[in-house]
Amino acid sequence: MPEPLTPGALLALDRQHVWHPYGPMPGKAAPLLVESASGVRLRLAEPVEGRDELVDGMSSWWSAVHGYNHPVLNDAARGQLERMSHVMFGGLTHEPAVRLAKRLVDITPEPLQHVFLADSGSVSVEVAVKMCLQYWRSLGKPRKQRLLTWRGGYHGDTWQPMSVCDPDGGMHELWQGVLPRQIFADAPPAGFDAAPDEAYAAHLRELIGRHAEELAAVIVEPVVQGAGGMSFHSPGYLRVLREACDEHGVLLVFDEIATGFGRTGALFAADHAGVAPDVMCLGKALTGGYLTLAATLCTTAVADGISRGALPVLAHGPTFMGNPLAAAVADASIGLLLSQDWEQEVKRIETGLRDGLAPAAGIAGVREVRVLGAIGVVQLDHEVDMAATTRAAVREGVWLRPFRDLIYTMPPYITGDEDVARICAAVCAAAREG
Repeated sequence: MPEPLTPGALLALDRQHVWHPYGPMPGKAAPLLVESASGVRLRLAEPVEGRDELVDGMSSWWSAVHGYNHPVLNDAARGQLERMSHVMFGGLTHEPAVRLAKRLVDITPEPLQHVFLADSGSVSVEVAVKMCLQYWRSLGKPRKQRLLTWRGGYHGDTWQPMSVCDPDGGMHELWQGVLPRQIFADAPPAGFDAAPDEAYAAHLRELIGRHAEELAAVIVEPVVQGAGGMSFHSPGYLRVLREACDEHGVLLVFDEIATGFGRTGALFAADHAGVAPDVMCLGKALTGGYLTLAATLCTTAVADGISRGALPVLAHGPTFMGNPLAAAVADASIGLLLSQDWEQEVKRIETGLRDGLAPAAGIAGVREVRVLGAIGVVQLDHEVDMAATTRAAVREGVWLRPFRDLIYTMPPYITGDEDVARICAAVCAAAREG
């Protein structure tokens, strides 16, 4: 074992060598140094703002739905480590991947029967796009190569996913003119419980119909637009998309990387609408936050279409595809979720967030407060002061990661009522400082 480094030495090396997400090199502000994590708490190597531990209000970017250091997931990881941590997936297979694929087929909408295991959510979107493009080429329609989405979306940071993120004011605006040119509908009207707007539904139908000859697929985040703005929309628009795609011969892709596994109050956001996509992307909570893993599921029609083409294989194969360690933990994580009354826990958190965030509506500079499932959002009428809002949350003993004009939370499902209230108090404190 190497000699332990002091927190100061670690942070100095971090600043010198480590490039953090969405930040410059070197970073402008020192990150907080986490020493360990258990349950819903992150233990810091040194106290910050008088706090040596923080309640995690972010589930490590939607992923740690069971919290940290969970005995069931620890056992799954240890057990698999004793057998093998990895083996290549080309020409070989293994029980964890097979079990996970079967479980995913069983719990997702019925037409989805085939599972491609990828490394990350963004890669799963790349695979989904490749599936759709190759499907149409296999059917002799190579002109169908564009994608349609609505504004306000976010699908990842690799190439094709960047092309369907919001092109104006989003994180990937820099790449306009280089990325593939996709087709953008207006952002869906806000409001999960709002009746679908017929004018907007007509806008979607018209756009899909007008571009049908060149459209390979429509891709959207169902019900919740995540990093693009944390906005919620009526599930009715998913039914509109399904009907229009069927009418005009266009594939439909749901990016459920953030919404999958119960976060919105349904196991998958598609369940709110009672519709099934042709392709579905999963990630984030798939392994309970333990390891990176994602999945792209498709229907038999899509798989058969690709298999009948001049190139009868899906030409994609990540080195760590189907990683046994990640697959074993993912299977255990889904099993743990389904063995519990997760719906009641998410509903309990939703109630706590509605009650606890209600006072934020009266804070100066707050534009809107919204809650859906285990997601709470306070939207400001201005860009957040990242440093000030983070400090305010830490003073309350909570870890949050505000961005743009949003202070939001998605707690682990095991978060108790007192900690939900603490998270809400921290969001309100951050809003006052924002």
